[in-house]
Amino acid sequence: MGIETELKLHISAEHLSKLKRHPFVRSLTRGRARTQKLTSIYYDTPDLALRQHAMALRLRNVGKQWIQTLKGGGQVSAGLHQRNEWEAPVPSEQLDFDVLKDSGGKLPRGVRHHLRPVFITDFSRNIRLVEYEGAQIELCMDSGEIRAGHQSYPISEVELELKSGEPHQLFKLAMALLDIVPMRVEHTSKAEYGYRLFSASQPTVRQVGRVPLHKEQPVGGAIRSLIADCLSHVQSNVPGVLLRSDSEYLHQVRVGLRRLRVVLSIALHYRPDTELASLREQVSELCVGLGRSREWDVFVTQTLEPICARFPEHEGLQEIARASERARKQQHTRIDKQLGSPEFQRMLLRFGAWMHSEQLVAPATSLKSFVSRSLKKRLRDVVKHGNGSLTEDMEQLHRLRIACKKLRYLIEMFDSLFDREKSKTYLGVLADLQDVLGRFNDHAVAQRLTDTLESKARHEVIALIHEALEQDIEGLDAGFSKAWKRFTKLKTCWE
Repeated sequence: MGIETELKLHISAEHLSKLKRHPFVRSLTRGRARTQKLTSIYYDTPDLALRQHAMALRLRNVGKQWIQTLKGGGQVSAGLHQRNEWEAPVPSEQLDFDVLKDSGGKLPRGVRHHLRPVFITDFSRNIRLVEYEGAQIELCMDSGEIRAGHQSYPISEVELELKSGEPHQLFKLAMALLDIVPMRVEHTSKAEYGYRLFSASQPTVRQVGRVPLHKEQPVGGAIRSLIADCLSHVQSNVPGVLLRSDSEYLHQVRVGLRRLRVVLSIALHYRPDTELASLREQVSELCVGLGRSREWDVFVTQTLEPICARFPEHEGLQEIARASERARKQQHTRIDKQLGSPEFQRMLLRFGAWMHSEQLVAPATSLKSFVSRSLKKRLRDVVKHGNGSLTEDMEQLHRLRIACKKLRYLIEMFDSLFDREKSKTYLGVLADLQDVLGRFNDHAVAQRLTDTLESKARHEVIALIHEALEQDIEGLDAGFSKAWKRFTKLKTCWE
């Protein structure tokens, strides 16, 4: 069994041709570049049992030879694909289970007699061995297609596979190539694209997951795991944002970046690091832009739509709704440009290089002690902003809402270290408090956004909206008092 370590980058066909001819790539190449025609047949059961086990089984034709490969396990971290691989030549275009057994590969129980071809990858691969900063890296440029029945999907990507050296050198080479042509860190394998094509399915929205941590784990390792999970959360949802297939993708990218910013804050508190501080600043800037987009989303879909529904014939409200939708789309366009930009891709590559080169070494402290201190600090911030808060002071309520959000993110990220029922109870009470604070914030934002739409002709309509907003938050004062009192009486879940 081998472990394949590679970085995948999506690239347009036009830029792929330019990269092949570029003097920088030629200067790194050792020996002659070669081109292979690669046709691979992927197998699975009718209910896709291998896919459910995160495995891929293929027969690949290379010249006159057939090679059988089983991939499984491993992980994708900051775009770096690391998977277990069992590979061996076979006599013909037939699966050979004896060869698979001899190579150490093992299929899930009961699938062997139900395997059948599900899709084919057919592409041309330009291969060259390059040396970069002391590492030997196989640089492959692939161009072709994936086929499943009558459906096809184009292949145009760069793969950097580590032959000798350290993983961070893959990211550094990718950043050098990004100076030549635009590329995008590819989070999805060819096999996954093939499965989507075969099953006619769309990528699903990636929700926040539970990060498995254990109390004996070093603090640096736990932080690294959390950063990797946040990056994976963001990267999984960015393609859906750029396709504008569902607004939930954008929401999840926002959540992922906010969680990442919180993790980076505690990482920098644990050990100062100039590169990490620079990356946190870039993440924060992204969060600001995403926050503005979120404000218009909430205003249009959750605030303005119900008001318009009360007065369906009011032309002034309809005109405000159209103006608001235009402002919302402008914000979405700005976000699309940011997430599709080379600067965003460079940020992801910088994270990858940092994660696979830096060691978070600091004075010895247990993970339990570190988490306890971090959460106590966040709780103190909540109490500081919550005690004596007046519901008329929107700025104070805003600071309290942000403090609650940061506390909740940390509890969720370290949740695997706590008693499940205690953390569930604590998070439930905290969520109730956040809901009330969120309604206050939506009201304040709506007031501000409607003011940007103010004009002499719209004065009466804006007044009507303000009146409706005031009615919507009636009774929230009592709701806040009740939620805050319940929260302050709650026992923490991390002690």
